[in-house]
Amino acid sequence: MGVKRQKHAKKIMGFYRHSFHFREPFQVLLDGTFCQAALRNKIQIREQLPGYLGGAAQLCTTRCVIKELELLGKALYGAKLIAQRFQVRNCSHHKDPVSGSTCLFSMIEDGNPHHYFIATQDQDLSSKVKKKPGVPLLFIIQNTMVLDKPSPKSLAFVQKLQTDQLVPEYQKQSIVDLKEKEGLAKQEGEKRRKRKRAGGPNPLSCLKKKKKNTSEGQEPSAEKKKRRKRKRNR
Repeated sequence: MGVKRQKHAKKIMGFYRHSFHFREPFQVLLDGTFCQAALRNKIQIREQLPGYLGGAAQLCTTRCVIKELELLGKALYGAKLIAQRFQVRNCSHHKDPVSGSTCLFSMIEDGNPHHYFIATQDQDLSSKVKKKPGVPLLFIIQNTMVLDKPSPKSLAFVQKLQTDQLVPEYQKQSIVDLKEKEGLAKQEGEKRRKRKRAGGPNPLSCLKKKKKNTSEGQEPSAEKKKRRKRKRNR
């Protein structure tokens, strides 16, 4: 395993550990496309994945994934054998099985409460997963497993948390109820009324000053000049 690739995975795992509270053993949901790619590229998932993620991992799948591989027949027989070795997680489609991609997406659709990783080669499923914050995505490329960088949705979610902008509605309502109970809401309203608005200069000071009557202002000086001239003539 390349040092650069390992550092890349370690950095991303640090993000999910710190921001979304992922803990060992990591729950990795695999679909048939990932199992088939691992078989084709001779990747030992059970042995290699824990080392890549930097911790113990539980490989799991769903009944829908196994059922889909069975229906696809001999072409994916090897992938089916691999998937059957993993733990089977309960899904909501036990009576009416759906496609593997639909089933895996339903497992993380409601906020990914079980902290699943999704391992798939399905592009449509990958696109949907990236629209959900806090869901790590694994795929195989050039004979190696790759942990995708955090999606823009995950980064935006974390940024909101860091700036304390993301507060659940029930918490907002509980804060309002608590303030009303303690009488704080009324006090805050009174304080706001007492505050003076930060305005500009006094409007009276902006009025134009009245100009002095130039004729009145000049008369005394003109009289003085005339008196001086008379004294000099004498």
